[in-house]
Amino acid sequence: MSPEKQRKETMHDFSLLTPDDLYLYNEGSHFRIYEKLGAHPVVVDGQEGTFFAVWAPNAKSVSVIGSFNEWHIGRHHLRSYGKSGVWGEFIPGVTKGTLYKYHIIARDHDYSTNRADPFAFLCEIPPQTASVVWNLDYQWGDSVWMENRKQHNSLGAPISIYELHLGSWRRVQEEGNRALTYRELAPQLAEHVKRMGFTHVELLPVMEHPFFGSWGYQTTGYFAPTSRYGTPQDFMYLIDYLHQNNIGVILDWVPSHFPDDKYALSYFDGTYLYEHADPRKGIQPDWNSIIFNYGRNEVQSFLISSALFWLDKYHADGLRLDAVASMLYLDYSRQNGDWVPNKFGGRENLEAISFLQRLNHEVYRNYPDVQTIAEESTAWPMVSRPTYVGGLGFGMKWDMGWMHDTLDYMSRDPVFRKYHQNRLNFRMLYAFSENFVLPLSHDEIVYGKGSLINKMPGDYWQKFANLRLLFGYMYAQSGKKLLFMGSEFGQWNEWQHEATLDWNLLDFDSHRQLQHWVADLNQNYRHESALYELDFQSAGFEWIDCNDSDHSTISFLRKGRAKDDVVLVVCNFTPVPRFNYRLGVPRGGFWKEILNSDAKEYGGSGMGNFGGLTADHHSFHGRHYSLNLTLPPLAILFLKYGDHSV
Repeated sequence: MSPEKQRKETMHDFSLLTPDDLYLYNEGSHFRIYEKLGAHPVVVDGQEGTFFAVWAPNAKSVSVIGSFNEWHIGRHHLRSYGKSGVWGEFIPGVTKGTLYKYHIIARDHDYSTNRADPFAFLCEIPPQTASVVWNLDYQWGDSVWMENRKQHNSLGAPISIYELHLGSWRRVQEEGNRALTYRELAPQLAEHVKRMGFTHVELLPVMEHPFFGSWGYQTTGYFAPTSRYGTPQDFMYLIDYLHQNNIGVILDWVPSHFPDDKYALSYFDGTYLYEHADPRKGIQPDWNSIIFNYGRNEVQSFLISSALFWLDKYHADGLRLDAVASMLYLDYSRQNGDWVPNKFGGRENLEAISFLQRLNHEVYRNYPDVQTIAEESTAWPMVSRPTYVGGLGFGMKWDMGWMHDTLDYMSRDPVFRKYHQNRLNFRMLYAFSENFVLPLSHDEIVYGKGSLINKMPGDYWQKFANLRLLFGYMYAQSGKKLLFMGSEFGQWNEWQHEATLDWNLLDFDSHRQLQHWVADLNQNYRHESALYELDFQSAGFEWIDCNDSDHSTISFLRKGRAKDDVVLVVCNFTPVPRFNYRLGVPRGGFWKEILNSDAKEYGGSGMGNFGGLTADHHSFHGRHYSLNLTLPPLAILFLKYGDHSV
């Protein structure tokens, strides 16, 4: 609004809300509603103040209470916008930094409540629960990244994600074990991620949450980064800094459920406003949390606006949606009789399906250079296929099956691995049915599951060799990569959200060497287009031998778009070296050993193939040429065709 128009407005008729805003919001089609509802500092007739607006259709009256009026109920009433259910008003003198809540008196029964603003941009530091009047002014410096990020986020790009929890990645022990602020994190995190070679970070939910032990997955502030680490501008600075260092940022986002805290969304205006009234539809039994009513238009406006908000105001490069399976099935984690079938008598949540399709359509329509990623743990079809062919419309999906099968296999003593070869080769039956991310995530190293290195069998040396092999196998497989913090240097302890990572382990050679291996894996992955270009196409993968269970080996080719862009991968999952191990290959000539997890610089025994070898005209595995290899113990080899430099 221009200054001239501001001067012409009177406080009585001033409003950020137009009839079109209200109509679209009630229709479920207002996907920038955060610009209208909530608390917005403005100037009216030369007087600073804040325009407040909140949706409370069951309210008899709504007033704003806060630090500006000594929390006095009824002193600053909002006016009703009729059948829209929205209440709003400009309150002069309320400026940035003011604490506030809405006092709501229900219309049809004896009920009143004080509620935080569902659209607040900033909240008090928990356990305090008030909202804070704030703006989102910030001067971004990431224009180069934003102009070119399509090439970083495309399905044909190398995407290697470092998953982390901001509150426990690194803490200041000398200052009472406090977490780093957003601004303190920025240079330290950027330096680490660049040194390790990851392309993106994925942040466990930063949206405001009351219980720190939920890791952010019990969200109350869908438009507010947690104030534990600073202000919205501080969080913008973190993302800006990462972008300026060519690091993408994916945010974990939770539209699947929310907590029942009585100051937040639950039973907001004396009715089940954001959720279902029927507990068979409205309660998530696994987490004792509340399920959104996806069929309500205003809830769709709220959630899709939240998704676009983080992409718009915070320049996020993607959203990873948590617990999508719990949204798709009406009987998810429920016994017979504890759920309500859909109108066709089925278990599919038709309203959630429609919501997810609409969400992904709007995200990609507005931001075609980002990605949405589903954590979906079932075999629901076409999760990462376009909505116009009946898919859910996500860009990618976590491959939970690969994670569980691979960790089950790797945790077994190598003596018994020969009996479980199917854990390795089964994935390729479905590997190209979705656009998969291969996750070794936070979920696998908590609640007594043990850290990744503690899952590995054998003695001290073998544990590190197995872990190097596991990481190498992940980077060799078709699909994008995700690794949770601390795993890159072999943390022994399970992740503890209130403790810093055990960075002191890098004082020991084995941990430094493992970290070196992960860094070189990332460098090799980003350099070799055969390892990422055709991740989601069967043309990018070809088995050589997946059936040598007697030796617990597998071998395959990864291929790029160019005809001769081929990388051979060989894994030996036993501690027994294999000499004169012959493999058929598609071409004669030199194959350079570009990476070997058993190299001494990574803590291995130093066994290998002297930098590479030439394929001879000896038919094997149905191919005219073959290599006579030495396979190191508990190791993976990467060999590239046609590179004669040693």
